[in-house]
Amino acid sequence: MSKRLFDLLLAVALIPLMAIPAGLIALLIRVSSHGPALYWSDRVGRCNRIFSMPKFRSMRTNTPAMATHLLADPAAYLTPVGSFLRKTSLDELPQLWSIFKGDMSFVGPRPALFNQDDLIALRTAQGVHELVPGLTGWAQVNGRDELSIAEKVKLDVEYLHRQSFWFDLRILWLTLMKVLRRDGVSH
Repeated sequence: MSKRLFDLLLAVALIPLMAIPAGLIALLIRVSSHGPALYWSDRVGRCNRIFSMPKFRSMRTNTPAMATHLLADPAAYLTPVGSFLRKTSLDELPQLWSIFKGDMSFVGPRPALFNQDDLIALRTAQGVHELVPGLTGWAQVNGRDELSIAEKVKLDVEYLHRQSFWFDLRILWLTLMKVLRRDGVSH
């Protein structure tokens, strides 16, 4: 089975199952903070093409567009439900839409923010930019927010060379275990 077909079939199966939880999360966000339920983030996709990636909004509307770890006090920008959404990775649910559209895959390197020039340059130099970005990836199951950019790229390169259907299934399983244990989430 091709990777794209697997992504499409799994996304089509999960979207209806996640509709009610997603609706409840959207309602919680709207009643607990000012602004829309979804945040559309400009991200770097395959071949460094910019695309808009949806997430449930976990940060206040006045948060600067930068990686969370670069904010002086990330907790100050969290919405009342933001910490919960991030710790449970429920903020990522809307990315099923990006997978359905083909901008993302279930497994691949996490899409960089449009302004993460250092990460983009390192990935491009190593050929990682040729991969479709993923909801999860080898770097996510090996440290996630705790990794330096160089360490993330090293793991992305390892994924580039090892990618296969079975390796993707292993990463999906490890991701599920990490999410259930809330491992590697800084905020």
